[in-house]
Amino acid sequence: MPNVVVVGAQWGDEGKGKVVDIYTEFADDVVRYQGGNNAGHTLVVGDEKVVLHLIPSGILHQGKRCIIGNGVVLDPEVFIREITNLKAKGRLHDDGCLLLSESLHIIMPYHKRIDIAREAKSGAKKIGTTGRGIGPAYEDKIGRRGIRLMDLVDRGLFARKLRENLEEKNVILEKLLGKKPFTFDEIFDEYAVYAETLARFIADTTLILHRDIKAGKKILFEGAQGTLLDVDHGTYPYVTSSSTCAGGACTGTGVSPRDIHEIIGISKAYITRVGSGPFPTELLGEDGETLRRAGQEFGATTGRPRRCGWFDTLVLKYAVRVNGLTGVALTKLDVLDGFDTIRICTGYEYQGKLLDELPANLDVFEKCRPVYEEMPGWKTGISGAKSFADLPEKAQQYVRRLEALIDCPIVMVSVGPRRDETIVLKNPFA
Repeated sequence: MPNVVVVGAQWGDEGKGKVVDIYTEFADDVVRYQGGNNAGHTLVVGDEKVVLHLIPSGILHQGKRCIIGNGVVLDPEVFIREITNLKAKGRLHDDGCLLLSESLHIIMPYHKRIDIAREAKSGAKKIGTTGRGIGPAYEDKIGRRGIRLMDLVDRGLFARKLRENLEEKNVILEKLLGKKPFTFDEIFDEYAVYAETLARFIADTTLILHRDIKAGKKILFEGAQGTLLDVDHGTYPYVTSSSTCAGGACTGTGVSPRDIHEIIGISKAYITRVGSGPFPTELLGEDGETLRRAGQEFGATTGRPRRCGWFDTLVLKYAVRVNGLTGVALTKLDVLDGFDTIRICTGYEYQGKLLDELPANLDVFEKCRPVYEEMPGWKTGISGAKSFADLPEKAQQYVRRLEALIDCPIVMVSVGPRRDETIVLKNPFA
């Protein structure tokens, strides 16, 4: 049976939540494999809008098992709040359908305070983090100082690790960042309560996934952020702190690469990014504001306005290469309905030279200027289209041109925010 990875193909915010929600119908398990509550997936089901930050988007389907893998860093307060909100909306009837890896790492209060203080101190050189403590939590994980879920539910072990960590974190907060330190009791008492709730979701999720794969079940792996935010393959240092690319699905869940069969990259019909860093096709004038308004380009997690620009084929070709994409789901095509002319970036100009691949050097990338190809807009609403043939001819031409430029099949086209405003050209689970 096919197992499918869904990954962001740009700088995040591509509409992965909607695509995962659609593909969940064909999957048995839905697994989140990296990131934390610095990501937000907005789903529109009927007239209901649901925003999720940690729990996999598949939770909106009854009878599906949702797993948060070991590659995720988890804020217990946010996780518990999401559970409460879902139940208030009449969802998540069975806690047994939601599992947490015993090996995932826990975001602590000192991670968040350090994150916010560092950004404030960085001034113009700030990365643009969400201040959720994600980066500092991953630092502790790599530095072998992290507190895992299995540690949190062991009261004695948690107490020992917390005391050890506070010795270092309080020095950083006071001496380097000029912030208030934490006492042991204020954290221990709060997190001991969280541990009681989290304990009922804990599981050896790697073992469970291996058994499900062996039994022929279909697994959907859900990433957060996007390819260009990958800590290894993104626009470093303007990246997140985890492996957002398809390879993260294996390291973040314990599943073998041999058990991945399809990798679907999610891309808007234009491009956005949040935070600092190079963005060659960014539109700072009226067209950028039009994209932002029409696409409701404000962060689901922070509410920050997103930077908007024309579609960049060099970014997508890079995503196809480093992820091994077998297909692309194109979202928000309807946002382009009102444009007379639509531009596509087909290359960069740098010091008189034409580049047709994404430069690895950030200094070079920041100085690149986009080279555009222009196509006529279709100037009509497309949200009612139920098949590719229903799209205006010029919209069809735009999609097919993108497909040719990125050398990867487009397997889905989204023409509106709702679940039923989607044209599926090929189902990776079929």
